[in-house]
Amino acid sequence: MLIANKKARLNYEVLETFEAGIKLLGFEVKALKQKSGSLEGSHVTIRGAEAFVINMHIPPYQPTNTPKGYDPYRNRKLLLTKKELLVLTGKESQKGLTMVPLSVYNKGKNIKLEFAIVRGKKKFDKREDLKKQTAKRDIERSLKYE
Repeated sequence: MLIANKKARLNYEVLETFEAGIKLLGFEVKALKQKSGSLEGSHVTIRGAEAFVINMHIPPYQPTNTPKGYDPYRNRKLLLTKKELLVLTGKESQKGLTMVPLSVYNKGKNIKLEFAIVRGKKKFDKREDLKKQTAKRDIERSLKYE
């Protein structure tokens, strides 16, 4: 895994996950392979018959050698099939659902983006999840020392 959106599973209820290729420039690929970049605050949207990831930050690999007009927050096109685009268009139009990137990773030579259709969690749901995590951690600790 190259980069991950750590808060996505805390803030959202994941309903369905998808995998897509990303159209990147060469120095962006190098920067991602160095594990620099951020998915925080980014989301996936569909315009026309194309999907884009918006607000994903990829800093320049070598700041001195990057093109002058480079925007680290530029919109990047996602490579999906027509069937997947139709499904996503239908889901995006439903009220309360959005698409959030979860992680960026290698699959062979290719860089892939895992994103999910999500619904926002309420504050009490987040608290419940945190309680479950701490209880699980405490149980694992006690089992480890026995």
